[in-house]
Amino acid sequence: MPGRVKRDNEDFIGVKEDEANEQHKSIIEALKAAAPEWMFEQIAFVAGRRGAVVEDGFHNKLERLSVQGGKTDKILVAHVQRICKAHDTVIRSYYQQIRGSPEADTTTSMENIGEQVYV
Repeated sequence: MPGRVKRDNEDFIGVKEDEANEQHKSIIEALKAAAPEWMFEQIAFVAGRRGAVVEDGFHNKLERLSVQGGKTDKILVAHVQRICKAHDTVIRSYYQQIRGSPEADTTTSMENIGEQVYV
């Protein structure tokens, strides 16, 4: 079963990366048109189902960004911590909303929890 979960996460991440690439395609094309002498590439960092991160893919992306090998594990840990914090915020928001908490407002419940992560 663990192999299947890993495969499911890889499939999920692949789909989400394709969606991100499609979503930002026009931006990349505009950059290429504005500066044809430069090379542009989008690298999406996506968390999988249940917050899983495929480490090999994550490290490969950091390598493509020329991140020094000794820093990749620290960056991965920070990434996973942000994912956990985002999940915690979502769960807390859910419980506030189902309990009818007076401060829970579903129309304005989007919260910036840092590093362009919104819940």
